[in-house]
Amino acid sequence: MSYPDIDPVALNLGVLKIHWYGISYVVGILAAWVLLRYRGAQTRWNFSSEQVSDLIFYAMLGIILGGRLGSVIFYNLPYYLQHPIEVFYIQQGGMSFHGGLIGVFVAVWFFCHKFNKPFFKVTDFIAPVVPIGLGSGRIGNFINGELWGAPSDLPWAMIFPAEAAGGIPRHPSQLYEAFLEGLVLFIILWLFSARPRPVRAISGLFLLGYGSFRFAVEFVRLPDAHIGYLAFDWLTIGQILSIPMILAGLVLIVMAYRSFDTQQ
Repeated sequence: MSYPDIDPVALNLGVLKIHWYGISYVVGILAAWVLLRYRGAQTRWNFSSEQVSDLIFYAMLGIILGGRLGSVIFYNLPYYLQHPIEVFYIQQGGMSFHGGLIGVFVAVWFFCHKFNKPFFKVTDFIAPVVPIGLGSGRIGNFINGELWGAPSDLPWAMIFPAEAAGGIPRHPSQLYEAFLEGLVLFIILWLFSARPRPVRAISGLFLLGYGSFRFAVEFVRLPDAHIGYLAFDWLTIGQILSIPMILAGLVLIVMAYRSFDTQQ
């Protein structure tokens, strides 16, 4: 199957170029804002429109700063030490989910301090909408023609145009992640959070779900060439970073149902 070669630049205004990758982030943030306003109006959550807007702003900063710094530190620190200006070239891709997650946790902490809200009540509140941004971000990766998968002879394998892809059919792993980490995880979390749950349960399910999906897709996603496999000819940096998420998710779920504090 041929890769649908899409120009990464959605709109070229000469000195200003608007990339599909950037648009994917805007779509995810706007969708999250709309859904959080809907959730916040529910009595059991009780988040005002102002609080939702502030939370989105804080989270957006955490995603961008944490995601970019995570990509730089976790995946290619030596390169960026030699080319520091390229740290700011986010329109070309290069955002780490795990770094973005850390950034969001820091942002949520500041938000909780400002509005005097419990940390896990806020993370439970926002967890179900996070997959929307993850899915749209993976679509942006697909349009950029980056983060492709390992060679494959499946009917839907694609030949990516980048020279480094070798001109051979590969797993469209970006679409696998958009489906699992985006659509499937969103449905699971949205339905699970539709009823009151113990505090930490929704956050724990998000960490467990994302970590498991990411770990699984990494088996067919080609690792970064400069990093490669870290052990056993299959273990990747993405899997190593996902293992703590899976464990933390399990711990939060156990803690939630042992205390059974049903504020959510």
